[in-house]
Amino acid sequence: MTGIDYSVPGPLTDLTTVPASALAGVPSDTAGICGLAHTLVVHRDETAGLELPPERFDDVQVRPAAGIVAAILRLDDAPLHVPRPAARRVVGTCRDFVVLTVALLRLRGIPARARAGFASYFVAGLGLDHWVAEHRGGGRWVRTDPQVIGGTVLPRPEDLTDGLFLTGGEAWAAWREGHADAKRFGVAGTENFGPAEIQGNAVRDLAALNKVEMLPWDEWGRMDAAYQGETGADYDDLMDRIAAVTAGDDTAAVTDLYADERLRVPDALIR
Repeated sequence: MTGIDYSVPGPLTDLTTVPASALAGVPSDTAGICGLAHTLVVHRDETAGLELPPERFDDVQVRPAAGIVAAILRLDDAPLHVPRPAARRVVGTCRDFVVLTVALLRLRGIPARARAGFASYFVAGLGLDHWVAEHRGGGRWVRTDPQVIGGTVLPRPEDLTDGLFLTGGEAWAAWREGHADAKRFGVAGTENFGPAEIQGNAVRDLAALNKVEMLPWDEWGRMDAAYQGETGADYDDLMDRIAAVTAGDDTAAVTDLYADERLRVPDALIR
């Protein structure tokens, strides 16, 4: 069994190809690092009025943090600690804010990881598909939403209180235990709500805990079958295992479960 060192990068958070000059001014403290992403990335749903060319939206398909940084530097070659106006930020999703933040935290040797799940603070009564970052501090994992830092969505996005965000596994467990309605969990602006959406984020969260932070719409294993309603009790039982393992802090159990071919991301997708 092998543990996981969250203070060093994984395949998608490695910044060794980024020019040192771009990274030199990155802060060394968690607060400083977590405050950078919202000055470098603009969410694709918040670009109205910026009059961006269509090709700018292609950047949401970039998986590696180094690729996100490359896109940022193409728009403005200033070091990353220098804020950009919205029109010169890279277009991304919640996942891009998080992956960039996690990569920069690991760059500074700070244990950090991405979490895939659902936020309750965008629309009352709904758990909307979302990603947040976690960093180790004060003997615990501190959940932070780098996308909304600097905004008015939450009073303290740098330290999310319990229940504001549920990982895929946490949402699954809440539904299975009768504490939540699966039909209230899904993707904003779509009809994609229900148990399969929770299952998808449970699998993505397990991969992220193994330092493989995929795109929010990437699918592998039996995910497509689940979305099509073609899975059954055996897959539900597998989700129960994911929920139990990802709720704990046993990294050996996390890596062991991820070895299951139904859950492991194919190498061809990790690029």
